[in-house]
Parts: sequence; C-alpha cells; structure tokens
Amino acid sequence: MFEIAGIDHIVLRTTQLTAMIHFYCDILGCSIERKTSEELGLTQLRVGYSLIDLVVVDSELGALGGGAPTLTENNLDHFCLQLKPISESDIKQHLMSHGVDVGDFSKRYGAQGFGPSLYVKDPEGNTVELKSQV
Repeated sequence: MFEIAGIDHIVLRTTQLTAMIHFYCDILGCSIERKTSEELGLTQLRVGYSLIDLVVVDSELGALGGGAPTLTENNLDHFCLQLKPISESDIKQHLMSHGVDVGDFSKRYGAQGFGPSLYVKDPEGNTVELKSQV
C-alpha cells in the first residue's frame, strides 16, 4: 500500500497564457519552473512542493484535451492552495490591490484540517481556493 503525500501537480488548459502567468506568478507568488517549446505548449509553475502546469489549448498538448475552457465549461471545479501563515486581511488587501474580486473567508475542511479559506477566479474562470494555515 502507498500513501499520498500531497498534490504533485494540476494541469490547467488556457487560451490566455500571459494573463495566467501574471495571475499565478505576479499576484499569487508562484514562479516559472520550466517552459517547453511553443509547439508543445507547456509552462510549469512552482507552487511550494507542487506544480501548476499551464497548457496552451492550441498547442500539441492542448489539442489532446478538446476545446477551450469557457465560463460555463471549466476544466475543474476548483483546487486549493495551502498558504503559509498570513492574516486574512493581508490576503484580501493583496488580492484587491491587484484587482482580484474577493469574497468572505469561511471555515472549510482540507488536507490540514479546518481553516479559513476564500475562493477567487483566475483569468480563465477556474475557481482557486486559498486556505490559510492557522
């Protein structure tokens, strides 16, 4: 039997690579780990111990997944990013300073137990849950 240690990576398909890199790197603090050729269409972002793979829809890899995501046809329901300790007000202030719509924090259960989290949308309309460590 094996044990899962955490999320290794997720793959998001996109038609807005520049906007997605800006959102995940400049606003949320990820970094670019590596890029493949434009033809292959993969950009991998470092997120702590995990990766977010961005795949351009009209690339070789992207074509394998069908059409582009839309507001009503997202690739996934949501995914959760565990944040290092930070106050709720600092999280909200940072997101709002970048024009990101933010709602209220709620107590939700995740891999580290219950804790405050909120949902935001990335440029493709994917829901990202940001969960603070308590």
